[in-house]
Amino acid sequence: MKSGDLTELFLLAAIWGGSFLFLRVGVGEFGAVSLAGMRVIGAALLLLLVLALRGHIGELRRHWRPVLLLGLTNTALPFLCFSYAALSITAGLASIFNATTPLFGALVAWAWLKHRLTRLQVLGLVVGFAGVLWLATSNVNNDASFKPGGSGWAVVACLGATAMYGASASYTTRWLAGVSSLTVSAGILVSAAALLLIPTLLWWPVHAPSLSAWLAVAMLAFVCTGVAYLMYFRLLARVGPANAMAVTFLIPMFAMLWGSVFLDEVVTVPMLLGGAIILSGTGLTMGLLKLPVRG
Repeated sequence: MKSGDLTELFLLAAIWGGSFLFLRVGVGEFGAVSLAGMRVIGAALLLLLVLALRGHIGELRRHWRPVLLLGLTNTALPFLCFSYAALSITAGLASIFNATTPLFGALVAWAWLKHRLTRLQVLGLVVGFAGVLWLATSNVNNDASFKPGGSGWAVVACLGATAMYGASASYTTRWLAGVSSLTVSAGILVSAAALLLIPTLLWWPVHAPSLSAWLAVAMLAFVCTGVAYLMYFRLLARVGPANAMAVTFLIPMFAMLWGSVFLDEVVTVPMLLGGAIILSGTGLTMGLLKLPVRG
């Protein structure tokens, strides 16, 4: 990987890590539904403009049916889940659970697309999900209980979101192979915006959000979603999927850093250990980590 691509990879990780920070800042005033809605509406406007300038609107019209479903499963529902989770768990913890996306992706691809899993990948799945189970039950944030004030449902929401991300990846491979990545990403955001428009209006906050909450929404929509999508797909084309997905390893580091610096969130030992286990399993599953060979 060239130095310029590596720099862009770190910048993308810093931006996506920041999304968990801005979720925490905005969700208290906007609420989970309106925050998710405003995020996708702003990002959709940006990518739709780029799509029109590049003359790909016709391609979007031809594939609107599968893109509409992806708008629900790859963006609208996951964004709602992470917005809800931000009400009760830290940015760093949410980002660690987000790193399970490749684990679910490999599992769904095996079950649905009949992709073969190597022994190393199976080991990675076992290690990764063991890390999730341990982190979710290791006295992190009210013991992840499902009682009032606990974070149990927030953890479930994060894992539900990543499971949908994983399923959406297989669906994209099955039904949208050959369609440009810009068309798919713009279409997904436009579909999600259409799906969340009415819920956003129905759950609009009673009290006017503050300037800081609006700034958080703007950063989420235009930078952490719109610009980040463009950066990711450009990296995907230049360095390939395996190298581009290495961003998964870097996002929790930045999310914990931003949460600690700007929100005074505490980075605990269980978070670090659980995150290391999950990322190790993810690396094995993605083929980015190899076990030493004797001989």
